[in-house]
Amino acid sequence: MTFAIITHVPHILDQNQYFAYAPYVREMNVWSKYADKILIVAPKSKSQKSPIEINYEHRNIDFVAIESFDILSVKAIFNTIFRIPKISWQIYSAMQKADHIHLRCPGNIGLLGSMVQILFPNKTKTAKYAGNCDPKSKQPLTYRLQKWILSSTFLTRNMQVLVYGEWEGSSKNIKPFFTATYHESEKSPIIQKDFKSQICFIFVGALVSGKRPFYAIKLVEMLHKKGYNVALELFGEGVERENLENYINQNKINNVVSLKGNQTQDTVKMAYERSHFVILPSESEGWPKAIAEGMFWGCVPVATKVSCVPFMLDYGDRGVLIALDLEKDVCQLETLLKDEIFYKKMSRKASDWSRQYTLDVFEMELKEMLQL
Repeated sequence: MTFAIITHVPHILDQNQYFAYAPYVREMNVWSKYADKILIVAPKSKSQKSPIEINYEHRNIDFVAIESFDILSVKAIFNTIFRIPKISWQIYSAMQKADHIHLRCPGNIGLLGSMVQILFPNKTKTAKYAGNCDPKSKQPLTYRLQKWILSSTFLTRNMQVLVYGEWEGSSKNIKPFFTATYHESEKSPIIQKDFKSQICFIFVGALVSGKRPFYAIKLVEMLHKKGYNVALELFGEGVERENLENYINQNKINNVVSLKGNQTQDTVKMAYERSHFVILPSESEGWPKAIAEGMFWGCVPVATKVSCVPFMLDYGDRGVLIALDLEKDVCQLETLLKDEIFYKKMSRKASDWSRQYTLDVFEMELKEMLQL
C-alpha cells in the first residue's frame, strides 16, 4: 500500500532521515507500519533538529517539499495566490499515486488537501482533525471551511474523519477518536505523591499566548503567596519566553517557577512522575496530549473547558476545570490541597482513565480503519 500524508507540519532532513514534531511522528509511525511506501507532502524546514523532534521509522519514504503559506498580511496574501496552484498540483500528484490518502487538519495545507481529495471519490481516505470540533466554538473561516468539506458526504466520499469528542449533528464521515503517547508496556507503577514536601505543577506546551502560560504562572504564584509550598515547571519554547522570564525575575519567583525549554520525551515523563498537577489553561485544544500524558502518571489535570477537555476530566470528577478567574480557580485548588485523601482519589481516577488510551489500543483501531 502506498500511503500519502498531506500535512502542514514542517519536516527536517538530517542524515538522510526525516524528523518532525515528536507527537505527530510517533502517531504516523503507527499508521505507516502497514504501508509499503509513504509519500509525505509537507513544508521542509531549514531549522536545526531539536529534542522535541523525532524521525520516521519507515524505510521507504518519498518526500515532496512544498512551500508553507498564510494570509496574515497583504504581502502574504499575494505570495499565497502565486503558491497555491503549484502546491495543489503537488498534492494532486501525490494523491494520484496513493492507495490511501491521509490528511492532517486543521491548517492551510489541510484546507487545500480537503479540496483536492474531492477529485478522488473512489480512493480510501482518512483525515485527522486535531483541533477543537465544538460547533459552538469560535474558529477561523479556513478551519470552518475544511470541517464543512470533510463533513459533507456529497463532496467527501470514502472518508473517515477522526475528531476529538462526540458532537451533535455530525455526519457519518465523522468518527470520534483519541490519541496516545505510551505503550501498554510502559505502564510502570505510579509514584505515590503526598503534600508533605513541595507540591509540583507542570505545564507542557508552546510558550504562546493561546496556551496561556502566564495564567499558569499567576495561578501557582498566588498559591505561593497564600503560603503553600508549590513549584511550577514549564516545558516548551515560544515567542512568550522572554516576557515570561522578565515576569519571573521582576516578581522574584525564580525559586517557584522555572522554564525548562524543549526536552526529550523521557525528561518530560520523569517530570510528570514527580508532579502533583498538570496545568494547561489553553484557549483552544483538540485532545491536549499534555493533559492525557500527565493523567497517565497520576497528575491531577487543571484545564479550561474547551473542546473535549470536560469529557477527559469527567466534568470535574477526575480533574479541575478552571474558569480563568484567578480567585475562583485558586479556591478550587485550595479545596484539593486541604484534602489529601480527596486529591489521591482524583489522581487515581485520572490515571485509570488515561491508561485506557495506549498506542497498542490506538494501533488496533487504525488496523480496523485501514481494513487490514
